Amino acid sequence: MLYTRLNDLPHARLGVVVAKRFAPRAVTRNTIKRVTRELFRQTGLPAIDCMVRLAKPVNSKDGPATTAKLKAALRVELSRMFAQAKAAKSHPRQPAPVPAALPLPAPSPHTAP
Repeated sequence: MLYTRLNDLPHARLGVVVAKRFAPRAVTRNTIKRVTRELFRQTGLPAIDCMVRLAKPVNSKDGPATTAKLKAALRVELSRMFAQAKAAKSHPRQPAPVPAALPLPAPSPHTAP
């Protein structure tokens, strides 16, 4: 999953969360982080904060920790998500209008202060 938010800095920032329950091996978690950072640098995003988080398990302890297939799948998915974020943030939408505050009711003369 990719969460984004505009920031006030001249550059984009990245956060990566790879939970142990979704990638039980440290080698796999580190590979995911490394590939994510590499693609983040290559994409050239506008001034946004990005948070990448795994949403489902990527492999288990019984198979190899990292494979070319895993890295290729990561690159495809992350490239797609970063491209969508770049397209969405390059055309910022107008902020939603803030509704006017409702006036507070006047205190009742029968209540004690």
